[in-house]
Amino acid sequence: MATGIATKCIHEGWKPGEGEPRQLPVYQSTTFKYDSSDAMGELFDLEREGYFYTRLQNPTNDAVAAKICALEGGVAAMLTSSGQAANFFAIFNICEAGDHFIASSAIYGGTFNLFGVTLKKMGIECTFVDQNLSEEELDKFFKPNTKALFGESITNPTCSVIDFEKFARVAHKHGVPFIVDNTFATPVNCRPIEWGADIVTHSTTKYMDGQAVGVGGAIVDSGNFDWSKYPERFPGLCSPDDSYHGITYTEKFGRAAYLTKATVQLMRDLGSIQSPQNAFYLNLGLETLPVRVERHCKNALEIAKYLKSNPKVAWVHYADLPDDEYHDMMEKYMPNGTCGVLSFAVKGGREAAIRFMDSLKLINIVTHVADAKSCLLHPASHTHRQLTEEQLIEAGVAPDLIRLSVGIEDVNDLIADIEQALNA
Repeated sequence: MATGIATKCIHEGWKPGEGEPRQLPVYQSTTFKYDSSDAMGELFDLEREGYFYTRLQNPTNDAVAAKICALEGGVAAMLTSSGQAANFFAIFNICEAGDHFIASSAIYGGTFNLFGVTLKKMGIECTFVDQNLSEEELDKFFKPNTKALFGESITNPTCSVIDFEKFARVAHKHGVPFIVDNTFATPVNCRPIEWGADIVTHSTTKYMDGQAVGVGGAIVDSGNFDWSKYPERFPGLCSPDDSYHGITYTEKFGRAAYLTKATVQLMRDLGSIQSPQNAFYLNLGLETLPVRVERHCKNALEIAKYLKSNPKVAWVHYADLPDDEYHDMMEKYMPNGTCGVLSFAVKGGREAAIRFMDSLKLINIVTHVADAKSCLLHPASHTHRQLTEEQLIEAGVAPDLIRLSVGIEDVNDLIADIEQALNA
């Protein structure tokens, strides 16, 4: 059995038999054949495992999902078409019109809009909170209709580290799951389930893919949250589903109830499936994930130290720096490093930040993060552009904040590019 994370990244998910392809094949097929009508009917009734339509499940996707599940230490996982779809499914699987959930205000701008604007139109209310509040202060935001607590392991773009144990305690005290987006840390540097998280999501588009070639997402179920303990709070999991002849997910699928419902109900109806070809690319990225993450972190720490010492830089946030406010949290939850993303500001404010970025030659301005090539953006002008000044402050996004995603290039070349841009 594979135990080391690097071994799991290579060998989990697809385990070929004698004479079978050593590398995971791409099952590029929409449909799958059966010899009898009854066999197909059993699949539709959830009485039998198998494949019949790729919108619900596909062998390539399932193998990659199984690998991610093993990396995170869950009981079941699924791939989605994007990280946005993963976070939407994670919430929508347990929330419906009239429900409420709580999220850290420091999350990615796209997720902030999804939770605060789009889900609101569907009748689902989200309250955003400062993740540094005490347990007693967080308690005050829970309501009778609260269904979940959500946060990011490392926030995008402010690079804060969440206190997993505090959030897990508060969530479980109120009988709701703690959902964590672990995109930046990856399971190489942090496994939220080990610290009390119940559901883990990913934008696999980022470090897991690693080359910026395929958009995708993933949801991992720890199997640890006891939904049946709160049947009135989670009726979708604990009461009969009329669309499947009255099955009750918690009774029929046990610890895999949450993920099974997300697959056979949400994916069936909303169809945000990851393409098998993208899953194939993702699997290739996962094989080198530990090697790349180590290099990302090493480069980022060197650049953070350089920026910290440069008189033209106003401030730097990177939890791996010994004097960073989140360093103690990082050492507790991510002792091997956080990620390759850091935030900083150049002196002179927003206009100076834009001039600096426009002067870079090697590091690109792109709406991406966490792949092999170094890139950066100005969240107030880009990813968080739709937020008001008040919302920017609430999310901790300063007007001069620059998000730098450090790649795996020669770090000396990256520092030289930053230096010439600062001088320019």
